[in-house]
Amino acid sequence: MASLSMEGPCTLDYRTIETKITRTSPGNYALGEKNDSGTFLVGYVGRADTDLKARLKSWVDKTKKPLFKFSYASSAKAAFEKECENYHDFNPPSNDIHPDRPNGSSWKCPRCKIFD
Repeated sequence: MASLSMEGPCTLDYRTIETKITRTSPGNYALGEKNDSGTFLVGYVGRADTDLKARLKSWVDKTKKPLFKFSYASSAKAAFEKECENYHDFNPPSNDIHPDRPNGSSWKCPRCKIFD
C-alpha cells in the first residue's frame, strides 16, 4: 500500500503551519481531509522548491481541504521526485496535471516518461 511518508495530518491554518514547519526548506505536502473512519484522503499533492512553510501558507483560505501533511526534502530535486511519486501513487483528484519540473531543469519523473 502506498504511503505519503509525511507528518500530520494538521489543520491548514497560519498558526499550525508556524508551529509545525520549523525550518526553511524544500519539501512536500498533501492537502486533504479525513473520512468517517479517520483515514486521511489525499486531495492534492505539491511541493516547495525552497520554502515549505511559505508554500503551505499560500494555500490557507484558498482550498476547501482543511488538513495537510508534510515532509522536508534534502533538495528541490528530491522534492520534485517525491511529488511525482505521490502523484502517481495517489492520483489526487485536485491535481489536474502531472507535476511540472522547475524552469531550467531537465529532471525526469522517476515513474513515467512525460518529460522525454
